[in-house]
Amino acid sequence: MRILVDENIPLMTVNELKKKGYDVQDIRGSKDEGLLDTKLWEIAQQENRLLITTDKGFSQYRELYHSGILIIRLRQPNRYKIHQRTILALSHFSEVEWQGMIVTMRDKTMNVVTTRRMG
Repeated sequence: MRILVDENIPLMTVNELKKKGYDVQDIRGSKDEGLLDTKLWEIAQQENRLLITTDKGFSQYRELYHSGILIIRLRQPNRYKIHQRTILALSHFSEVEWQGMIVTMRDKTMNVVTTRRMG
């Protein structure tokens, strides 16, 4: 699976995903670091990547078809909790299932919204 991680996702998570065989693009330390959310969204769309972020603003794309969005929203986030919830969410769904889906991981719950491809 192709994944794009926002800067707010811990490096330990990026490393774990790569170990699991995912094709992970991390914008941290690249020319794309600090991009506006709209530009990050464009990259995810152009490269057909699941986007992983802690930014709830990406839920605005729920009406559009995409390769998936994983939003980690915790009350008191730290890198370990973000890592744990990210890995858990990815273990729940196959690459095909992520298509058009937005998953919001909270401290103890998971909310799933699916966008169906039109046409």
